[in-house]
Amino acid sequence: MLDATPERETLLEVNNIEVIYNHVILVLKGVSLSVPKGGITALLGGNGAGKTTTLKAISNLLHSERGEVTKGQISYRGERVQDMDPAALVKKGVIQVMEGRHCFEHLTVEENLLTGAYTRNDGRAAVAQDLEMVYSYFPRLKERRKSQAGYTSGGEQQMCAMGRALMSRPETILLDEPSMGLAPQLVEQIFEIVKAVNEGEGVTFLLAEQNTNIALRYAHYGYILESGRVVMDGPAEALRENPDVKEFYLGMSEQGRKSFRDVRSYRRRKRWLA
Repeated sequence: MLDATPERETLLEVNNIEVIYNHVILVLKGVSLSVPKGGITALLGGNGAGKTTTLKAISNLLHSERGEVTKGQISYRGERVQDMDPAALVKKGVIQVMEGRHCFEHLTVEENLLTGAYTRNDGRAAVAQDLEMVYSYFPRLKERRKSQAGYTSGGEQQMCAMGRALMSRPETILLDEPSMGLAPQLVEQIFEIVKAVNEGEGVTFLLAEQNTNIALRYAHYGYILESGRVVMDGPAEALRENPDVKEFYLGMSEQGRKSFRDVRSYRRRKRWLA
């Protein structure tokens, strides 16, 4: 299994960043993480922990929401990128799949996919070849390719958003909450596709996910965020076996499974917040 070892090339490095919204609201407080080439790295935590803000800081989409990185540095392949135009970052091979899917509802599924190739200049044959590659990973999209995206299911829209990202030939995909609003069976299917694309195409993933259980099954390395801080990180296998992670994120303890209400009541006992 892959892990974030020093020997593995690091593509993305986030070093001690702080993010402030509206000049006053401190959201991220010294977040650091690294994403190795060819791996699946998970950014975990509950709603409001700062996962989406971290991804938007990396992809330079904060300014549209009156947010900015005020401290620290973000680099990709050793180059500082936090002040780069988002479109320039896409050309470097980094693309974000936004939370909530955000398909162009009035376009067909196939037209949505083709918008992902808009910045490419390698010719129609290469684009057509990649479209077939996307359909091989998402056969459901091929069945629905002539349907308006706005009339497809949530799972199909998530597949469409991911397929559109693949059409840009990315090196790294920032995937925000892929399981949100999907049935458990579909969540499993989406993560299987992430694994297949990672292994088959060599695409690196940094995914933000509230569903800690499934994320740690498919990721190679994980970071846990709470209140804008990284409180724990490690290989996914080690995090799955960590007693704190089991109790507070997987709903398990030595006494067996806890209810969500029980887990919340133990919040003050978290050893990493002591």
